[in-house]
Amino acid sequence: MHRLEGALRSYAWGSRTAIAQLRGLPVPTAHPEAELWLGAHPGDPARVLTEEGPRSLLDLVHSEPERQLGKRSVETFGERLPFLLKLLASEEPLSLQAHPSAEQAWEGFARENEAGIPLESSVRNYKDASHKPELVVALSRFHALAGFRDPERTVKLLEAIAVPELQPYAGLIAGQPDSDGLRALFTTWITLPQPVLGALMPRVLDGCVAYLSNTKDGEFAAEIRTALELSEVYPGDAGVLAALLLNRVTLEPGQGLYLDAGNLHAYLHGMAVEIMANSDNVLRGGLTPKHVDVPELLRVLDFDTVDIPILEAEERPGRGEFVYATPAPEFVLARIDLSPDGPTEHRLDSEGPHILLCTSGSVELRCGTDALELSQGNAVWIAAEDPEVVVTAGTECAQLFSARVGPPIA
Repeated sequence: MHRLEGALRSYAWGSRTAIAQLRGLPVPTAHPEAELWLGAHPGDPARVLTEEGPRSLLDLVHSEPERQLGKRSVETFGERLPFLLKLLASEEPLSLQAHPSAEQAWEGFARENEAGIPLESSVRNYKDASHKPELVVALSRFHALAGFRDPERTVKLLEAIAVPELQPYAGLIAGQPDSDGLRALFTTWITLPQPVLGALMPRVLDGCVAYLSNTKDGEFAAEIRTALELSEVYPGDAGVLAALLLNRVTLEPGQGLYLDAGNLHAYLHGMAVEIMANSDNVLRGGLTPKHVDVPELLRVLDFDTVDIPILEAEERPGRGEFVYATPAPEFVLARIDLSPDGPTEHRLDSEGPHILLCTSGSVELRCGTDALELSQGNAVWIAAEDPEVVVTAGTECAQLFSARVGPPIA
């Protein structure tokens, strides 16, 4: 059991206050802090604070994989930590994006390697050969776009904007209100020539303003308000139009959102704990100055329409543990709440390894003869070979998240 020092990532969409405040550091920060990576990703591994000094978790896992990861994890996922845990703080919207399936990632990675595209190239789509299912759990109210909305509701939304210039495009989906119609409309919008897009966007935004002026609490107020907000950050970006096709989701603290391969999404605002397969494969679709590979994006996108379920954690009675169940084999994320009204102690009785992240209050961890205090914003690495860990509340109330490898694959 060792303290874990996360790798801080600075992106323009990050917050100058949220992550620093959680960690008890001065605010505002000099640069936007977007993500704190707690894992062994080659791009930015966390550091384990050992008696001999700080050591990369990636190096530690590579040097003794079975002791750190456990035999089952090594046999299933190889000599690598299969998940990546993050703190995420979005002050501005992230790019519109999707992630490939395992087969698509393997094929795409091999294809770009064969083409000789450097891993650090700005036009590289596949940084590794892994898929990237991900789960985000809100720490504050968290807003997102996720998955294509039912086409018939999208037809109603486009009619509500009431802009004549939209009619030819609305006809693509009105005449075929299914996944094929969505594909046709999305493809048309994201490939519009710049002069056509430049003429269309102001008219659409005028229609959005008119809708809100007439019906501030109308059926599509949240979706239309989001499109206007996105246009301020990314003026003239085709992703603003694409956003009109997606479900608008709001998570309250403790609620989760699971995103599988092919799901087009964008996180808009808020702070969350995020866990994913240990991958950095992203296909972007707009709302970004970065590379957008439209043909490759269309290869991985799933245009089937689904209602995006908000994921509520499943309580394990008497343990103060709430598990977020997903089909991803690489990870399980659980929230542990300790308070006078419930358990004040919790035993990590499942097979390791674990990463524990404290998000509120403080706890004491006992592992064999070792003990340490874990305060808000700090994390710890627990190797598979470590003895059972007992977590005890150090403050009246405490909350932490536990990330571990998923259950055995049947």
